[in-house]
Amino acid sequence: MAKKKERSFAEEAIVQLTTTFRPGIWSKFTKALKQYELLKEGDHVAVCISGGKDSFLMAVLFKNLLRHSDFPFKVTYIVMNPGYNQENALLIKENLRKLEIPAIIVSTDIFEIANSTGESPCYLCAKMRRGALYRIAKEHGCNKIALGHHYDDVIETTLMNMLNSGSFQTMLPKLPSTHYEGMELIRPLYLVREAEIKAFVEASGLRFLQCACRFTEGVADGHMNSQRSKTKALIAELKKTYNPLVEKNIFISASNVELDKIVGFKTAKEEKSFLDDYEAKKEKQFEEIRQSGIEDKAIEKAIREHRGFEIDESLKDEIEAKESKQ
Repeated sequence: MAKKKERSFAEEAIVQLTTTFRPGIWSKFTKALKQYELLKEGDHVAVCISGGKDSFLMAVLFKNLLRHSDFPFKVTYIVMNPGYNQENALLIKENLRKLEIPAIIVSTDIFEIANSTGESPCYLCAKMRRGALYRIAKEHGCNKIALGHHYDDVIETTLMNMLNSGSFQTMLPKLPSTHYEGMELIRPLYLVREAEIKAFVEASGLRFLQCACRFTEGVADGHMNSQRSKTKALIAELKKTYNPLVEKNIFISASNVELDKIVGFKTAKEEKSFLDDYEAKKEKQFEEIRQSGIEDKAIEKAIREHRGFEIDESLKDEIEAKESKQ
């Protein structure tokens, strides 16, 4: 009898994702792809791996999807090295081998540039990394770049914009590039909760970068007292003391915007105020009231359900009399 072949580490990871973690990860991944139309036949996706748990998970998911997709598409796995120290670079390579991800590694000097300017290093680094990924992906014939932002990133970003920028804007599932024709950014983990990702990482026994940034290398476990970490803590507190559904409600609020009940909004081309068509809407509503007779019906209903009003004008008369003497 032939001996049963043992699964490799990478094969076991895929089995776990499609069995134990199927409801929370695999199903949410495929749901996002369909719901937001993130992947189409003939696409060539640059799966961008930063070295953290989220992007590595996304790479494994795409690897499995390639085997079972209903339509053909291509994937190029890209690690853009912005200047990792040797330990971090070796850890990324080790995880690529374990998970059998055939990634290309492109080295840049982004950390060096970002940390040598007077600007916020985190903002500049993120901006430069995004631009580099688009360029690298374009050079490899890709039309989409996939980033590992998940559900919790979405709600944290939404709340951060409200609290810090005074604007209501969220992290979209996909958006076209503003600098590279034909390129799109997609977020396939859009519906996956971070807790599920952490559970998978713990089960796998793998160790990923907490933060690949040189700016935080000296911070224990890569944790910083950042606005995002503060927002994460705030959401956890609100969930515990205010409403257990607060995370879900923040997430769906971005898909449930009632434009008739906001003061204004803006697009890339124009700004709109509720005053722009207020008079027209008011006249239309008043005309509907006249035509329907709804005012008379409302009064009749109020008379039936409530006793007559008792009006006390003594205080009004007292103050008016006092003012007339002055």
